[in-house]
Amino acid sequence: MKKLLYVGILSGFMALQANAQGLYVKDIEVNGLQRVEKATVLSYLNLPQNSNVSQDALDNAFKSLYETGLFSDINFDTTGNVLKVNVVENPIIGKRAFDGNDKIDDKILEKEVQLGPRSIFEKAKVQQDVQRILDVYRKTGRYTVTVEPKIIERDENRVDLIYEIDEGATAKIDKINFLGNTHYSSSDLQEEIMSKESRWYRIFSSKENYDAEKMEYDKELLRRFYTDRGYADFAVKSAVAELSEDKKSFILTYSLDEGPRYEVNKVSVKSHMANVNADDLYGEIEVDEGDWYKQSDVEKTVSQMTDYLGKRGVAFVNVEPELVRDVENGKVDIVFNVYEGDRIFIDRINITGNDRTMDEVIRREFRVAEGDAMNYSKIRDSRRNVENLNYFSKVDIETTQTAPDKANLDVKVEEKSTGYFNVGVGYSTTNGALFRAGVTENNFRGKGQQAGINFGISQRTQDVTLSFTEPYFLNRRLSAGADLFMQEQDYKDEASYDTSTYGGRLRMGWNYTDDFGHYVRYTLSENEVRHVKDNASYFIKNEEGKTTTSAIGQTLVYDKRDNAYNTKEGYFLSLSHDIAGVGGNNKYNKFEAKAYKFYTLADFFTFKFFATAGYIKGYGGKDVRLFDRFYLGGQNMRGFEFAGIGARDAQTNDALGGNWMMYSGVETLFPIGLDELGVKGRLFWDLGALGKPDNMKDPYHPVLYSDKIRQSVGFGFDWLSPMGKIDLDFGFPIVKERYDEKEVFRLNFGTSL
Repeated sequence: MKKLLYVGILSGFMALQANAQGLYVKDIEVNGLQRVEKATVLSYLNLPQNSNVSQDALDNAFKSLYETGLFSDINFDTTGNVLKVNVVENPIIGKRAFDGNDKIDDKILEKEVQLGPRSIFEKAKVQQDVQRILDVYRKTGRYTVTVEPKIIERDENRVDLIYEIDEGATAKIDKINFLGNTHYSSSDLQEEIMSKESRWYRIFSSKENYDAEKMEYDKELLRRFYTDRGYADFAVKSAVAELSEDKKSFILTYSLDEGPRYEVNKVSVKSHMANVNADDLYGEIEVDEGDWYKQSDVEKTVSQMTDYLGKRGVAFVNVEPELVRDVENGKVDIVFNVYEGDRIFIDRINITGNDRTMDEVIRREFRVAEGDAMNYSKIRDSRRNVENLNYFSKVDIETTQTAPDKANLDVKVEEKSTGYFNVGVGYSTTNGALFRAGVTENNFRGKGQQAGINFGISQRTQDVTLSFTEPYFLNRRLSAGADLFMQEQDYKDEASYDTSTYGGRLRMGWNYTDDFGHYVRYTLSENEVRHVKDNASYFIKNEEGKTTTSAIGQTLVYDKRDNAYNTKEGYFLSLSHDIAGVGGNNKYNKFEAKAYKFYTLADFFTFKFFATAGYIKGYGGKDVRLFDRFYLGGQNMRGFEFAGIGARDAQTNDALGGNWMMYSGVETLFPIGLDELGVKGRLFWDLGALGKPDNMKDPYHPVLYSDKIRQSVGFGFDWLSPMGKIDLDFGFPIVKERYDEKEVFRLNFGTSL
């Protein structure tokens, strides 16, 4: 008898007396089958019968059968001219379950593992699945997690597979260090990155959990931050995460090379294509000579030049910016070179990883479509647009050639939580003790819609707002939304009455460019002046009761700030107009304008120059009512109480507001050595004036009024506290009227422009 034995994947003849022509196989016998058909085994063996079979053919047959994963043991032997194939089938998985996974839902783990119910059990795949589960947990910052697979044998060659998980504690980010940052403080840089140091108040945030991919994205955010502020040579030399011995925390260290800061000296265009005239492209340049170098403006220029040429039939083009540096003088020349691009078209755009977010939400952010010419500038813009949705922790776009003139775009995303819960408590000198809370979902139903509810209560105010926004109304770059609101305000200290407002708003907005937006709205509300004191002003008593406001409005916004929350450079302009009287019994025209300019000196001292103005006028025989007027003082005129400036009843001292308003000034924000705590110092100079309200000429009820410009100076502190932004200001009026109400100290919660 000739015998052939295979053990595992390594095979060999233990004893074989074969002639030169190989082993003669007359018949093949398969033993040990339970579920698998004999025909299936023969198809994988692919060995002829009634003929000689070489040793190589037997080796290949064994490997082919083993690689099916159907069997845990295989051996060959021969009796006479019969090849016997003896197998032991791998069991079938009956039940597959996860135990101990409190922090990560079963559905998430099910998507990661290969083996499931009715799958063929393989030890190698079990170990692979264990590693996949470990990777999922490590992405959430749990590095002490352990996973142990348990096998429970059942009858009929079935097994239950249970993954017993000990999740362990989350590895938090204990400390974030920056090395080499001489122009910006570590607290400034921490505001720019996604990773955050562990703090007690971040109980609802995952930003303090270490994630290697998040750290990679931090490097890109730092690059964007610096290159948009003149540091064209900026580089992150290294980014190191050091795990503590107990595997419960990390220390992140970013080593930076800021390089010199460059001012743009000269901007030019050079065409390397016969059918492209460089002079035609100067109108698409967004970079201004004399400004600090800004990478985003360079990228925008590349995109606009590409669009301009594409609309004129030049589809295959590459615009490549070239920087000519004068390091000694801190100057840079920018040359936009126009080259002919490769003639490749986009075949398909494949999107993966978006289990919750609909494909359309991602596709509509792309500046290229299937069938378009391959344009790497637009692809970069598309990736940035998808990242800016803030729905994904990672966005990768790769190109795969499918034909000599075609390629696919493979878009891989990793989703993250898009819901936010905020809660805050504090004290304000205007409203007293306060509590605020809210829930917002920025990717509602995976359609990119925003829905939220926010409410607040203090000693003087109560408010609730429900909101919903569709960012792509009618499948266009047109946002549409609706709000329902309620607010009750106590004005007894300033003017001896309370107000309540209940209503709703419909709104729509669109952008003409990335910086220039237009927003329209319709508001319907019921307003009531109530709880008027017996000794209140005659003018206030006359307004007690309910009125209805039906108003349409619009706002134009031009925003060139480098950052909406931590502005260092740029400017902001807005102009609003509302007209009430489209129904209701309030009739007025209202205009408001705002202008802000930001400038940072020596990388540390940020100056804000601002001017705001408003005007409201009734029509159709209607005066402007109390709650529609402007008030000055407090947050919008430091050194004076809320409504501390303007017309007052001479007998009751009640504030009556005004029909026009002007408020402007300058302030500077600077470090005071408490960057680690998020505290900066502030100096300010405020100027403001408030116009007289309607119908204040009753001789029996004199009104104190002056439209003289008031002025105040002071200092304060800007604190990014655990509960949000807090402003502490000490203001001192230097030009005032004798009846104005002063306020030296002011504490304010929340953000302002």
